[in-house]
Amino acid sequence: MNRKQLILVVITLALITVLIASAVYVSYRKEEEDSGKIKITATFYPLAYFSQRIGGEHVSVDILVPPNSDIHSWQPSTSDIVSADESDILVFNGGDADHWFEDDVLPALQNRNKIKIVETIHGIEILEHDDQDGHEDEHEDEGNGTGDDHEEDEREEDDHHDHGDIDPHTWISPFLALQQAEHIYEALVEIDQENKEAYKSNWQKFKTELEDLDGDFKSELSNTTNEEIFVSHAAFGYLAHRYGFHQHGVIGLSADEQPSTSTIVSLADLMSDEGIYVIYVDPVYSDDYAQTIKTEVEKQTGEVVTILSLYLMTGPVDGKDYMAQQRTNLENLKTGLGV
Repeated sequence: MNRKQLILVVITLALITVLIASAVYVSYRKEEEDSGKIKITATFYPLAYFSQRIGGEHVSVDILVPPNSDIHSWQPSTSDIVSADESDILVFNGGDADHWFEDDVLPALQNRNKIKIVETIHGIEILEHDDQDGHEDEHEDEGNGTGDDHEEDEREEDDHHDHGDIDPHTWISPFLALQQAEHIYEALVEIDQENKEAYKSNWQKFKTELEDLDGDFKSELSNTTNEEIFVSHAAFGYLAHRYGFHQHGVIGLSADEQPSTSTIVSLADLMSDEGIYVIYVDPVYSDDYAQTIKTEVEKQTGEVVTILSLYLMTGPVDGKDYMAQQRTNLENLKTGLGV
């Protein structure tokens, strides 16, 4: 076989592959349309989880960002935009968590006027994260009144973070997750009246679970021996704000930051001074920084430092879904806060 014949064979095989893939996709889309299910496309995992819990058997849920990926830096492909354009409901977080959705996906939609678009943080008061300790400039109406005290403890070593950054990690708080999920429920009822009773039943069950979870966080973290936690990623400001503790983060709101050596040393010194021997890491990310701090604190104090999981809930991990990760977060926070 000469070179021209080889090229012809390769091109022919490539065309056949594309045609087969197209046929499979069209067949899948036809089957999905014939099922009569409402198609929901969510930007990332917790929103997809909420949508499935509420929609149940009457919805088909797609997710744009692969589970346990960095949602802030992810960028949509052409196929992602095509999939979004075929949805009945598009669900996004807002608050810069999935900024690419508003910047890149929405402007490219051909069927935008036919799609119900749900910004789940609508009506939620967003906190500003002005340093790595997770102190906020603004507070929820339902807060616990500890914010002013927290602001007095701000430390100068946090200057490496951008002041005034919006904290987008609302879904980590059960109290705010409930409000986000309710927007999805309302959208489903609005566009699919035929199945509204099923949605209502699913929503009431899920709402009760989130209310119970919020109540457990409040009651079980109400009597602690310290008020500070040390985390690899300062994404837990909403938990800290609502349930009455401080967070100190190795890195700030963006998971791809690189902390300075002085920051790591300062946090190790602070842990030693405060007598706190637990540091938290989301298992999706590297624990290198936490291990460095652990080694330094143990050298300074002679105490054993424990590294525990604190989930960002951006995908199933360790065999746990969103709610199971929430429960583990609560148990691990009780350890670190000395309940």
